[in-house]
Amino acid sequence: MQLSKKEADIVKNAISTWTKDKVITQEVSETLLRSYEVTHFDWKRVAKYSFWLAIFSIIVSVSAVLADKWLIALIEMIFTAPDSVKFFSLALLSAGFYYLGLRRKCDHPQKVYSNEAIFFLGVLTTAASIAYLGKFMDTGSGHFSLLLLLASIIYGVLGLWFPSKLVWIFSLLSLGSWFGAETGYASGWGAYYLGMSYPMRFVLFGLVLIVAGSYIFGKWAKRVDFLSPTRAMGLLYLFIALWIMSIFGNYSDPETWEKVKQIELFHWSLLFGAASIASIYHGVKYDDGMTRGFGVTFIFINLYTRFFEYFWDGTHKAIFFALLAISFWFLGSRAETIWNLNTIRYLKKSNQGGKNEVPSS
Repeated sequence: MQLSKKEADIVKNAISTWTKDKVITQEVSETLLRSYEVTHFDWKRVAKYSFWLAIFSIIVSVSAVLADKWLIALIEMIFTAPDSVKFFSLALLSAGFYYLGLRRKCDHPQKVYSNEAIFFLGVLTTAASIAYLGKFMDTGSGHFSLLLLLASIIYGVLGLWFPSKLVWIFSLLSLGSWFGAETGYASGWGAYYLGMSYPMRFVLFGLVLIVAGSYIFGKWAKRVDFLSPTRAMGLLYLFIALWIMSIFGNYSDPETWEKVKQIELFHWSLLFGAASIASIYHGVKYDDGMTRGFGVTFIFINLYTRFFEYFWDGTHKAIFFALLAISFWFLGSRAETIWNLNTIRYLKKSNQGGKNEVPSS
């Protein structure tokens, strides 16, 4: 078993403590110490970030090409083609990326990050092809949300077929964009739809996504891995919408919002806090790290947001940021302590169960 230097120090200290407390024998201690080796470089993380940097470099490279004047004329000549030609060309290019990614996924399933990077290029070209499809078929109605729905369907089908969680996440992002644009179109691009502002609508959208995803993927054994990203996206929609509502309430008009006192929006902060506590409770009760993590993260976001709202104007800025620094330092030190204790507890439990695994940080 390969461990980072920090993980190895924790394991070594835990084994030493167990030996002193006679939880394990000296022979078992020596066996455990020989069961791992220290790795001084995280190649998995390097691979992950390298492929993302490669994609970013491709985008920068294309941008640099566009900046060269001698190429601008050539590119303009290519792109003076009808929108229908651009759509079909980009659709074929995206199909090529998906085919290449699928072939590599079958031939080299262990190369996760490079395969996903190719799928990501397919996602980008698919988005561009759908954009040109919209221009090609534009009737002047302004109902562009249908294109977002089409993108969501395409990404969803491909993501489940390959399977690719990355493509599936873009399906959920497109679905959320469609929902916002469609309700905006239905309301004549007004501030409210059925009496709800945009954040209020996304509170409901996040809840529906969490429930529907849990029901579908909880029963779909072959795609049960898609439950985690679906729930994560649903929780993200839900909590970000609640956070915005804790600041602006159900108001979409800036002029009306400025006339409202902060205390009149406090019930939205309470709702935001209640949702965070409910998420923490679910995570603790069912040992669900995702809901527990979202709950803890957003309850602190709620507290710090209220801290800024109520104390920013009336507190000297040096004192304000000093208190902020102290609170973050305390939070970080407590979190580090809890993480170390959980790691040692997990190691002790694993050793008693005959396992020698270490949880990831």
